[in-house]
Amino acid sequence: MSKRLFVFFVLFCSFSCSAFAVDNVLNAENSTLEDQIIDKHYKEINKRSCKLNPSFIQVPESSSRAYKIYKNDLGVYVIEVTAKKEALTPVVVENLETNESVYNRLEPKFMVNTGFFDPKNQKTVSYIVIDGEIVANPKDNESLMANAALKPHLAKILNRSEFRILEDEEGNISYDICPHDYKVEDGFKLKHSIQAGPMLVPDLRLEEEFFILVRDGKIISESASSLHRYARTAIGIKENKVYIFIIPNEAPMNLKEVSELAKSFGMEKAMAFDGGGSTSFDSIELHIISEKDNQARKLKSFLMLK
Repeated sequence: MSKRLFVFFVLFCSFSCSAFAVDNVLNAENSTLEDQIIDKHYKEINKRSCKLNPSFIQVPESSSRAYKIYKNDLGVYVIEVTAKKEALTPVVVENLETNESVYNRLEPKFMVNTGFFDPKNQKTVSYIVIDGEIVANPKDNESLMANAALKPHLAKILNRSEFRILEDEEGNISYDICPHDYKVEDGFKLKHSIQAGPMLVPDLRLEEEFFILVRDGKIISESASSLHRYARTAIGIKENKVYIFIIPNEAPMNLKEVSELAKSFGMEKAMAFDGGGSTSFDSIELHIISEKDNQARKLKSFLMLK
């Protein structure tokens, strides 16, 4: 490996899109996509069934009219939002807080983690829009924008997928998942949005959103441990209804598997939120944290059901 390429790797790994999205450098000479996905750990976990949809049953305690919770025998959860469509709202905090602390303070129906952030300077790496105003802008994060190794890839990072809540001229709410730069359709205005990524459905956009870096047909780095199995948070849309996917530590998945999970539920569009130790969910029935030693990680942004 050349000295120049080695320096690039060191610079690349020095930046973390969140406490979870630490870039892992792979061996450029010996590693391929197949090598990274089908390693020993992957094979051992893959012995368990991942045919998720048929085995999911509704959690009896989730009797709220606002949402339904489903769980399978691996401990994977799917939350179906059944509330009025205007009830979903992003939340951004000035100083990092745990999902549970924000849930207890605001008292919504549920609270879930969302966008990427830099745990060192506590600034966002994801665009967040609330009531039409940008309240979290990654361009204000100097650690991101001034990182020399990331500059060639900033366009991809800034254009990662986002979950959008749209409002038409009559006040009707609809949802979309698309790259950040996509124009809002005529007749609609952007009410709220939360960026993270990558897109999972209809296509898994790992390279397009700079979650993997491919050179000479080989993967030389990855962000968000995309090819490895960790706890995950994802969001999907089906028939203009929202679904939250919570994959805890007990049933870790790589992003390809999360994509297949969303497809098995018939999602028309789906994307990942921040995962790993950031994966968090709080409601009356369910409390999930995924950080090491059962300690909740402090986060930057959330989605709540009011």
